[in-house]
Amino acid sequence: MRTAAVLVFVAALALGATERLYLKDGTYQLTREYQVLEDRVRYYSTERGEWEEIPLDLVDLDRSKKEAAERQTQIESDAKAQAEEDAALRSAREQVEHIPMENGAYYIQGDQLPLGEQLRAIKQAESKIVNNKRRAVLKILSPMPLVPGKATVELDGEHAALRVTGDRPEFYFRLSDYEQFGIVKLAAKKGVRVVENLSILSAQGHRDVDEQQEIVATFKKQEADLLYRIWPEKPLEPGEYALIQFTPGKVDTQIWDFGVGSSK
Repeated sequence: MRTAAVLVFVAALALGATERLYLKDGTYQLTREYQVLEDRVRYYSTERGEWEEIPLDLVDLDRSKKEAAERQTQIESDAKAQAEEDAALRSAREQVEHIPMENGAYYIQGDQLPLGEQLRAIKQAESKIVNNKRRAVLKILSPMPLVPGKATVELDGEHAALRVTGDRPEFYFRLSDYEQFGIVKLAAKKGVRVVENLSILSAQGHRDVDEQQEIVATFKKQEADLLYRIWPEKPLEPGEYALIQFTPGKVDTQIWDFGVGSSK
C-alpha cells in the first residue's frame, strides 16, 4: 500500500457558497468543498447534493486553486470595505449626537480627533447692504424700506477668520427654518467681500429682490430634521467662501464665512 492519503482541504469561501472545481477539458463541477486524495479528488456536488470522486489527473487543480484564492481575496476585500463603511457610519452617528442644538454652521475639523474636538462652531458673520448709487449702508433685515436699485451684500474685511484645511471641507448645517442653503464663493474687493449682488425692484417693504450668487456645487446629506451635512463636489480653489441660508426673493441671507488657503 502506498503511504496513507494526504488530505488537502479547501474550505468553502463562505457558508453555503459554491466554487468551481475545474477539469482539464475546460468544464467544471460546482462544489462546496473538495479533498485531494492520492490519485483522486473527492468533492461535494452542490448540483446533486452528494459526495463524488473523480480521477486526479482529470482535474485542473492549479486553475481551481487560483480562482478560489482570487475569490477569497475579493471576499476579504469586500468584508474590509464593509467594516470600514460600518465604522464610518457609527462614527457619523456619534458625531451627529455631539452637534449642539443651536442653529448654525459647524466645521468638521477632522474625523481622527476625539469626538469633542471634531466640530468647530462657526461664528455667524455680520453683513451689510450697500446701495451702489449712494454708497448708503443699510442694516440687513432692517424693517426700514430698501432703496430700489443695485446693491450688494458685503462682509467687512478681505479674509475670514476661519481658515479650513484641505480643499473639500465638510460642514454640518443646523437650519433655523425650512429655507434654502448652500456654499457660495465671495468676490474680493478692497476691504470687503461681496456675498451677493442684488437688484431691488421696489421699496416700502416690498422686497422684490433678484439675487446673483456664485453658488458652489455641493453634496448634501440630511442627518436629522433641519440638520444637514454639506461638502463641495469638487476641490475648492484658494479664496473666500461662505455657507448661507436664505429665502429666494428676500433680503434675509444668514452667512457663516470661511477661507481656503492662506489669508496672506
